[in-house]
Amino acid sequence: QVQLVEPGGGLVQPGGPLRLPCVASGSISSIDAMGWYRQVPGKQRELVAGFSSGGRTNYADSVKGRFTISRDNAKNMVFLQMNNLKPEDAAVYYCNANIRTSVWRGPAMYWGQGTQVTVTS
Repeated sequence: QVQLVEPGGGLVQPGGPLRLPCVASGSISSIDAMGWYRQVPGKQRELVAGFSSGGRTNYADSVKGRFTISRDNAKNMVFLQMNNLKPEDAAVYYCNANIRTSVWRGPAMYWGQGTQVTVTS
């Protein structure tokens, strides 16, 4: 019953910004890690940016200096601010989280449905 909702995709011109929100809902005890992945047809899904369980951020080399991940723990939300978008950033972006639904159980991994980001003039 846990869901990740990611409504922020869209069409953006090269050089433009886009902000992707993701909200987790359901029977959540805690979120151990949360982040964003992306996938292009014909290629494997890759990590874009994320928070580890210890709160440390990490970014793909290709987006360092352009993308920023942030979070609002009280709202179970994570945001990906994408600046200076390039055509090669076009992909389906997926929110991802390791979530505990009980203090007595370990976390399980959840994925959003994906949101399309298109970068074109």
